Amino acid sequence: MRSHDDTPPPDGPDYPFDETATARAVLDADGIIVEWSEGARRLLGHAPADVLGRPAADLLAPGGEAAGPESTSTRWSGELALRHQDGRPRNVWLLAHRRRPERGDRSDWLLVAPLDGRDPLPDGDPLTTALLEQSPCATAIYDERLRLRRINEAMAIAIGLPEERIRGLRLPEIGGRPQNEDLERHLIRVLLSGQPEDVQTYMRMGGEREPHAWLARIAPLTDPEGRVRGVCLTAHDFTEQHLARERLQLVNEASIRIGSTLDVRRTAQELADVCVPALADFVSVDLIDVEGRNGELSSGRLSAPVSLRRAAHRSVNPGNPEAVVKPGQVDVYPASSPQADSLLAGRPIVASDLASTLSEWLAWDRPRFERVKEYGIHSTMSVPMQARGAPLGVVVLTRFRRAEPFTPDDVLLAEEIAARAAVCIDNARRYTRERATALALQRSLLPRTLPRTAALEAASRYLPAAQAGVGGDWFDVIPLSGMRAALVVGDVVGHGVQASATMGRLRTAVRTLADIDLAPDELLTHLDDLVLKLSTEAGGDDTTGEVGATCLYAVYDPISRRCTLARAGHPPPVMLPPEGPPQEIHVPPGPPLGLGGLPFESIELTLTEGTVLALYTDGLVESRDRDIDISHRMLCQALARPSSSLDDTCHHVLQSLLPPTGVADDVALLLARTRGLPASQVATWDIPADPALVAPVRKQVVHQLGTWDLDEAAFTTELVVSELVTNAIRYGERPIRLRLIHDADTLICEVSDANHTAPHLRRAKTFDEGGRGLLLVAQLTQRWGSRYTPEGKTIWAELTLDED
Repeated sequence: MRSHDDTPPPDGPDYPFDETATARAVLDADGIIVEWSEGARRLLGHAPADVLGRPAADLLAPGGEAAGPESTSTRWSGELALRHQDGRPRNVWLLAHRRRPERGDRSDWLLVAPLDGRDPLPDGDPLTTALLEQSPCATAIYDERLRLRRINEAMAIAIGLPEERIRGLRLPEIGGRPQNEDLERHLIRVLLSGQPEDVQTYMRMGGEREPHAWLARIAPLTDPEGRVRGVCLTAHDFTEQHLARERLQLVNEASIRIGSTLDVRRTAQELADVCVPALADFVSVDLIDVEGRNGELSSGRLSAPVSLRRAAHRSVNPGNPEAVVKPGQVDVYPASSPQADSLLAGRPIVASDLASTLSEWLAWDRPRFERVKEYGIHSTMSVPMQARGAPLGVVVLTRFRRAEPFTPDDVLLAEEIAARAAVCIDNARRYTRERATALALQRSLLPRTLPRTAALEAASRYLPAAQAGVGGDWFDVIPLSGMRAALVVGDVVGHGVQASATMGRLRTAVRTLADIDLAPDELLTHLDDLVLKLSTEAGGDDTTGEVGATCLYAVYDPISRRCTLARAGHPPPVMLPPEGPPQEIHVPPGPPLGLGGLPFESIELTLTEGTVLALYTDGLVESRDRDIDISHRMLCQALARPSSSLDDTCHHVLQSLLPPTGVADDVALLLARTRGLPASQVATWDIPADPALVAPVRKQVVHQLGTWDLDEAAFTTELVVSELVTNAIRYGERPIRLRLIHDADTLICEVSDANHTAPHLRRAKTFDEGGRGLLLVAQLTQRWGSRYTPEGKTIWAELTLDED
């Protein structure tokens, strides 16, 4: 058994062809003979050396008329009087095929004439009997040399030539196309193997303008002894079934390719790509312009003229030269245009003769008129796109390379594809609008700038997810009393507006809890209770589901250089010491927020001044393309790279870890470089529990202010210190301690004692002897408050040192 494409060599014993049984010649585009077969020599007697390179017209007999095909035809047949080598004229029936070159634009002609097979077949010929008994439809019989012996009437109609003219020719000589050569290979295999084969091909038959789909059944013909005497070829035209299958395949391809993303322009481009070249030579997708209306389509009735924004287009020609409008541009379409007419009518409009049906519009739109003339556009189809009862835009399909106009089946197919694309575009537009809303909400809830503190220098980045929608990632830097600062990074489960709103509530809660100076583990415990309550509230709404979040909270004291951290299911932070490699801080993980009833643990460590802390959400390190350990190593390498500022470090970290096409999940990154407050800027006194010693304490404070060149603040500071120390002596417990902290523009007074009861600000009545001290402190200072410590409490007041 031979392989699929194995053809016997011409000099082999299995080669079935008799090359001398057909006269063959090839003429170039100028009519010069470039090939001359042995069969041609037998027919006219001229040797190849006598005719090659000479005009074919020299072979015409004297007085014979030169006939030939038209310049646009691909096949010609007819009888010519040719000159034999001995000078006698001879009438020869010729079949000519125009052969398209693989390169260039000059085609040649193949001329064939049968030498055998013109004589009538004898009665009882086994091949004739086989034709009558075994041919179910258009049938052709080929002998052992694969020369045509007989065809029935159906095959003669399909070929477009009578049997007596082509009897004795091979299949490629009759058809003259590459598909015929492929089909002949199947004839060879059937002839040699004796096994039938089924072949599907798409080709032109006879003088057809458009190719048809054919299903051919090739079967061996045997004599009573079982010897293969020829081959029977039967063909069935299944063009309608083939086109229906292609349409179904195109619809299936559209359902797979269109809507792969939630991007409006990309979805429109996918629609255009699916339709070219399967359905049209040029396709444009124009959408109703919604910019300036918050992405909302107009609820009123459309009227001409219609403003449409080009979303995408595609052409069989590189560069889309037929396009008049570029993607993103808005064009106005009057009532006479097919775009406006199809949108207003709500149905497809087909124009097969543009010169007459669209003359008014093309006369108004000269650039399009020039494109129509230049590219020979002969047929257009405008299909409106609608989703949920609202018009979205219009798809215009154009043909100029394909000669046939649009058929009713093409209209149905275009409607189906446009309807599928309209749903995808509407979903993408709604997603884009929701994403823009969520992103605006998210950015409004995040800090626009980070506060400047004496404890930290900070920089941050936030990137929303590219496809999943805006999430609930957040970060914050919160100034605390005593020059301390809190760092927080969190991540709310889910995406969309709901996640952004929950993020805003949690960020507000963290700031509120931080304002009362809770320890990190206590703060997370209170935050866990809040998330649990939010989840309970959301339980009655099936659209929101449960609420969950993760969080990392850290407090840094620039005086002691101690940092306390706790986390709730959040990725651990990374620190980069001034002298040393980056390393992960092993903070006890803790459960995610919202589980309830589980404790949180905190750790405390001393940081060298200049240490960089990196807090981030899981979107930075989690990737489908790499393991999380590799991401951690990449993060450490990016942090260790020298940079001029924390902003540059943030930029380099994102570039190193995130793909350029966008992130799958939100990313929040917070970098903070620690600072230290020198001991010379802190003064501490232990206060005896004796009211008589308040005056000496005031003097010591004034003296310290003079050392710091803060004499202008002495009066206010004296009053504040006097009130706080007096309250501690009167209502507090020993030991009592006074501490002054001085920064460039801030002075903080702190009084600590062992009593856990904190004073409250109240409005004293007219005849009350006390109750006005804290009110006075609140009026004289920028802010004041209290915080609890394991040893008791601290009352603090902060004064701003400005020119006023």
